Amino acid sequence: MEARAASISAIDDQVVEVFPNDLNAHGTLYGGKVLEMVDTLAAIVAKRHSNTVCVTLGIDSVRFLSPARRGDILVCMASVNKAWRTSMEIGVKVIAEDFRSLEQKDILTAFFTFVAVDDQHNPMEIPSLLPESEDEKRRFKEAEIRRSMRLKT
Repeated sequence: MEARAASISAIDDQVVEVFPNDLNAHGTLYGGKVLEMVDTLAAIVAKRHSNTVCVTLGIDSVRFLSPARRGDILVCMASVNKAWRTSMEIGVKVIAEDFRSLEQKDILTAFFTFVAVDDQHNPMEIPSLLPESEDEKRRFKEAEIRRSMRLKT
């Protein structure tokens, strides 16, 4: 199987508006709502990389960095950081943009692990990742460190 570049499957700027029904009692975006959104985006990236159905195996290092509020525009990014034999790590980042001032703030980062599965839900091999940019190479190395930590627990 030929290695693939991260850019082939990456999502760079999926935008979503925060509506009143997305807010908790404090008037900020529900954490679960943004997690659902980025899990879906990460699944799409995994599917695009592997050309098959992928399921979420786990989520690491979820960090809620700042709240998003009603009317904010969320800019979501997701990319494969590293692919192993049947699994891959997808890094996600969400930025909230105030539509009036255009001020941006990071609101979430997380790392999702997906496994590619066949029609019988058995793991199946996927293409490896070919990191190209310096940032992709850094994320590639860091993903291996996180995987080592996951496998120790």
